[in-house]
Amino acid sequence: MILFEQIVLQLLEIYSWALIIYILMSWVPSIQESVFGRFLGAICEPYLAPFRRIIPPIGGMLDISPIVAIFLLNFAKAGVRTLFGIV
Repeated sequence: MILFEQIVLQLLEIYSWALIIYILMSWVPSIQESVFGRFLGAICEPYLAPFRRIIPPIGGMLDISPIVAIFLLNFAKAGVRTLFGIV
């Protein structure tokens, strides 16, 4: 069971870093159009899209939905730790 917990936590950590890299890549559009950028977009956009529908950009420019998405992902990691701590 401990191995499964470690795998799930590691996958969540990798996904968190993928989100951060994808968000930083949005500042340089030419990088987002690369093969790596399209790959990260295919992985990250399905998770970010619901947050973007719910949370409007502040001032029409500042999108805080990725911050909320990463915050929720950290809650998920804490939930996994708690769940496996109980079992």
